[in-house]
Amino acid sequence: MRNRREAAALAGLLAVAGVTHLVRPGFYDPIVPGALPGPARFWTYASGVAELAVAAAVANPATRRAGGRAAAALFVAVLPANVKMAVDWRHRRPTKRAIAYARVPMQAPLIWWALRVARAGR
Repeated sequence: MRNRREAAALAGLLAVAGVTHLVRPGFYDPIVPGALPGPARFWTYASGVAELAVAAAVANPATRRAGGRAAAALFVAVLPANVKMAVDWRHRRPTKRAIAYARVPMQAPLIWWALRVARAGR
């Protein structure tokens, strides 16, 4: 039961993140690393779609193990965007700066959580 709740919570987090990338791309576009080819909006939408796909994989018991691993990989992949946000927001108000700075170390427990869900999968 606990494993299902953890998987459902992770799937929910990923789904909300995916939807926000698609509905409010203007928030995410500025944190897309400039080293990526093409327009930032492409990467914002692509990451949103990836988050939704991974959420679906985590939510489905038959694909949960692969979904958890994909979630961990996704959390690693977005780390450069979080670092960019922390650097770009270093002169903002303390509250916004704290949010940006917190996103970087938050990736570690998210990766751990995703791997935990993967291990508990079929």
